[in-house]
Amino acid sequence: MDRGVIGERRRNEHISCLFPEILATIFSYLDVRDKGRAAQVCRSWRDAAYHRIVWRRVEAKLHLKRSNPSLFPSLVRRGIRRVQVLSLRRSLRELVQGIPDLYSLNLSGCFNVTDKGLLHAFHDDLPSLTVLNLSFCKQISDSTLQWIARFLHNLEVLELGGCSNISSNGLLLLSLELTKLRYLNLRSCRALTDAGIGHLAGVSNVMTAPYGTVVLEHLVLQDCRNLTDQALLYVSKGLPNLKTINLSFCSGVTDTGLRYLAKMPHLVELNLRSCDEISDIGIGFLAEGGSRVKSLDFSFCPRMGDQALLHISQGLFHLRSLSVCACNITDEGLCKLIRTAHDLDTLNIGQCNKLTDKTLILISERLKHLTSIDLYGCTKITTVGLERIMQLPSLATLNLGLWHKR
Repeated sequence: MDRGVIGERRRNEHISCLFPEILATIFSYLDVRDKGRAAQVCRSWRDAAYHRIVWRRVEAKLHLKRSNPSLFPSLVRRGIRRVQVLSLRRSLRELVQGIPDLYSLNLSGCFNVTDKGLLHAFHDDLPSLTVLNLSFCKQISDSTLQWIARFLHNLEVLELGGCSNISSNGLLLLSLELTKLRYLNLRSCRALTDAGIGHLAGVSNVMTAPYGTVVLEHLVLQDCRNLTDQALLYVSKGLPNLKTINLSFCSGVTDTGLRYLAKMPHLVELNLRSCDEISDIGIGFLAEGGSRVKSLDFSFCPRMGDQALLHISQGLFHLRSLSVCACNITDEGLCKLIRTAHDLDTLNIGQCNKLTDKTLILISERLKHLTSIDLYGCTKITTVGLERIMQLPSLATLNLGLWHKR
């Protein structure tokens, strides 16, 4: 065969001769850095690399410093609608105007973000913005929530963790307008009171018209230390679709609050870590109330012991993940649980220093679906028990920190 014909055939078989749609599909599997490198190879690769399928679900991470007229048009051309701002020295309004169909905006840790700056950015309706993260933007206050409520009606995810100037009045503003909100993080918003949670739930009687974030599914109240059982009563009455709630470090919550949560039909994940006033009695309320919780964490609760595990074994039949680190439990209590909770896949019992090989042997016999176990600081276990645990067919994660071979 003629060498020229062979050469022409080889050129036609080169990857650069593939249809742009096929190249774009290939490039979509690359990481972000390699996507950019591919665009610099040749013109045909550049054109294929700018196809929207290549950048689908990619979040652009930007340092907004000096003006760059080509930045936002480039992002729009590639269909990028998710942006994380790593540092900010320019107006946010340029970003919002430059990407008019912005879907997700992450400003977490941008300490120089202010109410005034966000007011300047959110000056018109932004119907496409669904996810907003303002975690640790410590200068913002209820004024920002007022503009969020006014212009971001389709917001579904709102992160406000560490925004210590947010008050219960701000939550009232949100509850009047954000009817699609499904995830709300209020971690360490320590100015919040029970009244604010009542506003979220629409049961605080400050308005005659219906309001409240009734479709809310995930609520983070970690380290909101002014909250009491009254807040959980509001939650149980006004947030019927709630699936997860994080109450860790909420020192004002007691067993009575768990009695209210036990009545929630869709609640599947409950975090009570370091809630010092919760005891075995509270877990009993959950079990007796027909709770369908699948993931339960009451680690570092000093009033929890074997009785809590007995309650779980007698009533929380849907449990898949249990964390009881540093609780006052023994082999006797945990073995009672293991004999009934056959579907557990995650068990965290670190720093429970009364547990011995007896528990590990029973785990190896009964918990065949276990994928993860934390034994950090369990100083009484030996290689005998560990060898049995390691025979579990699905075990993928084993934490043995501070354990010494015996």
